[in-house]
Amino acid sequence: MPTDDFGLPAESWRWPEHTWRGHIDAVRAGRRLVPDRWPGGARVAVALSFDSDHETIPLRDGETSPGRLAQGEYGARAGAPRILDLLARYGVPATFFMPAVSALVHPEEARAYTRDGHELAVHGWIHERNMLLGREDERELTARALDTLTTLTGRRPVGIRTPSWDFSDSTLDIMLELGFAYDSSLMADDEPYEIVTEDRPTGLVEIPVDWIRDDAPYFTMDRYGSVRPHSRPRDVREIWADEFDAAYRDGGVFQLTLHPHVIGHRSRLVALRELLDHIAAHPGVWYATHAQLADVARGVLHGRTAAGSAADTPEHTP
Repeated sequence: MPTDDFGLPAESWRWPEHTWRGHIDAVRAGRRLVPDRWPGGARVAVALSFDSDHETIPLRDGETSPGRLAQGEYGARAGAPRILDLLARYGVPATFFMPAVSALVHPEEARAYTRDGHELAVHGWIHERNMLLGREDERELTARALDTLTTLTGRRPVGIRTPSWDFSDSTLDIMLELGFAYDSSLMADDEPYEIVTEDRPTGLVEIPVDWIRDDAPYFTMDRYGSVRPHSRPRDVREIWADEFDAAYRDGGVFQLTLHPHVIGHRSRLVALRELLDHIAAHPGVWYATHAQLADVARGVLHGRTAAGSAADTPEHTP
């Protein structure tokens, strides 16, 4: 970043055009990757995801009190089993993004995800803030996380969600170097798109997230800070139902990000169950893991339609 004579960040209004354009063009949304029709002739794609952070949130910040760690343990002990039961009841696949430390603490949980037909994907080593890391540290932690999940489950993850929901100057290069097929960390669209850098296509599919479609902003609490939203679960369900309804009308994607230690509480899981009931009332829904969704998006990128191998998957309406 440009600096002034005192080594401080220069005011952005002083930047020459090549500087601000350089920042904008470093990671950009390219072609929108939505097929003419979804697999099985479905009208909408639904991609549920869960970030199984568990104890890594306090550990990342060096917080080791039993109270803070217990909040994370709740996600593994109570939240995740309830979520797996709910998904099984509705016959819905999902993607679980899991920090490697969470997987090492709860290896049977990580294996249960893949055993039950869900996808396990990378979510950093210890939920580190990748934006604050140098290139070598970020690459080493990402590669270590990838190897750890592969060793625990026998399946190499194809997707990644950065712990910071953001890219450092090195993140994109690291993802491409390590061979990831898709990312799910950015917010430039409602629909999947190809990431481009400096007007060059990368082939990397982005499955965008958004804070609107995330449980944490509505429900998390900092006991000693000012973060105390605690929204009514059914109010949040209404927001998500509206998001789904709009995706259904558009023929697009409804993507949702949840956390076992957040949504897994009894009163909040009611909201997720009612959302699944709402979705089930609509014909033509294709539930997909993020990897399956990325496969279809890549087919669009390469000039194939959803009528290819992924499209032969039957329509799924629970």
